[in-house]
Amino acid sequence: MEKFTKITAIALPLDRANVDTDAIIPKQFLKSIKRSGFGPNLFDEWRYLDQGEPGMDNSKRPVNTDFVLNQPRYAGAEILLARDNFGCGSSREHAPWALEDFGIRVIIAPGFADIFYNNCFKNGLLPIILPEETVEHLFNVVEANEGFQLTVDLEQQKIISVQSSAVDINIDFELDKFRRQCLLEGLDEIGLTLEHADEIRQYEARKKDITPWLFQD
Repeated sequence: MEKFTKITAIALPLDRANVDTDAIIPKQFLKSIKRSGFGPNLFDEWRYLDQGEPGMDNSKRPVNTDFVLNQPRYAGAEILLARDNFGCGSSREHAPWALEDFGIRVIIAPGFADIFYNNCFKNGLLPIILPEETVEHLFNVVEANEGFQLTVDLEQQKIISVQSSAVDINIDFELDKFRRQCLLEGLDEIGLTLEHADEIRQYEARKKDITPWLFQD
């Protein structure tokens, strides 16, 4: 998993509440478990004007020019501004896979569905919960200033505007210490387990000596 320390990027405002995981990545794209290749179908039903199916050439599909992902001013965005209850619905881990594959590294919202929130940390995404009025202010600033960039610093737990910006943003955010450290070190559950590989091998060796019959072919 890629480490997360600090990014500076354009923020993309998705002005919809209760965005469920089927909207993030529709069910027909869940056949693959490769964790990659889902970015072109992120928010597929809102992003395109036709019915998306696996294997389609997305470059030839008609796009919804009104949808925020298709607006040139937000090209290259890595920070997603969202409304409350983002990631509700089914527990599909493909949702954070699609967001990460598209290039999103941070999601800022007043609240997240629990399973989606947990899945973000397993896939190198940083979900940040802020008061609704703070999120509303960020929406207003981003929409009023084309190309507006934010810096998200996980070590300092701060969201700030770049120095050249005419708008001053300086926001502290809270995060569980364990999850913060896992993101900083780029560790998911498997990575955390492998940090104890020597101890695991020693345990297995002891177990084999005590109960050798369990290890017979």
